[in-house]
Amino acid sequence: MSRKKYTPYFYVLPGLLMVVFFVFIPVILNIAYSFFRLSSYSSESIFVGIDNYRRLFSSEEFFIMLKNNLLYAVFSFVFQIGFGTVIALLLESKLAGRFRNVYRNIYFIPALISLVAVGLLFTFVYTPDLGLLNSALRALGLEEYAKAWLGDPKYAIYCIILMSQWQWVGYNVLLLVVAIQNVPMDYLEAATIDGAGPVKKAIYVTMPLIKEQILVCSIIAIIGAFKLFTEVYSTTAGGPGNQTQVLGLYLYQNAFLHDDLGMAAATGVFIFIITVAISIFQIRITKSGQV
Repeated sequence: MSRKKYTPYFYVLPGLLMVVFFVFIPVILNIAYSFFRLSSYSSESIFVGIDNYRRLFSSEEFFIMLKNNLLYAVFSFVFQIGFGTVIALLLESKLAGRFRNVYRNIYFIPALISLVAVGLLFTFVYTPDLGLLNSALRALGLEEYAKAWLGDPKYAIYCIILMSQWQWVGYNVLLLVVAIQNVPMDYLEAATIDGAGPVKKAIYVTMPLIKEQILVCSIIAIIGAFKLFTEVYSTTAGGPGNQTQVLGLYLYQNAFLHDDLGMAAATGVFIFIITVAISIFQIRITKSGQV
């Protein structure tokens, strides 16, 4: 009895249907809802055209939110991608020695902690009186620099950004380490024969061969920067004075606190457009898929 053969469509179709129902349809519906004034307490929907977008772009918080999200994206590139790449290269070099597995685990541990737990942890770190940061400054004789970090409009957003980088650098390090391990040894040995040192091999051999993984990490960092929510919500909730407000938190507040679902949908569309645009720009500028 011959075994029944299934076409590739048999295996692809379930995944395709899931993408359609859980990605494309929600995105299309969200775009449609952004042109209406909607409320969870009423089944009535009022078509308002681009009024939700006009209110979003003219709101007092818009440029603060955009600045904070862009600032987070810049720090993510520097720490998660730049610093993370350096750490990954060091972990795969002879300098790591026999403890490289230990170092990898140490760097990755923060990524295993929930975002809410990290937010609560750093709230205690930044506490004015008993916080670890101010206590350390006082112990070093730098008491004049101690302050209410999360209550200071000038420094609060930077405190949140640095907290988040502490958590996610190790995650990107692990992804980059895997990519480095897949670099063919023949290329590295050829570079060694040609007289290239560790730094030159890293710059001219390893990094060009892992550029696709660096691109993936960069796109993940951008998406994370513009969907930033839990880190802010669990520490400052957008304060003080909206100085740590971000687009993700603004979407949540409109949807669940102000019952303005149309504005929340418009904010979601804006986040979607800006992340897709920046991701496409990254793919084009890195010439992904080209040798």
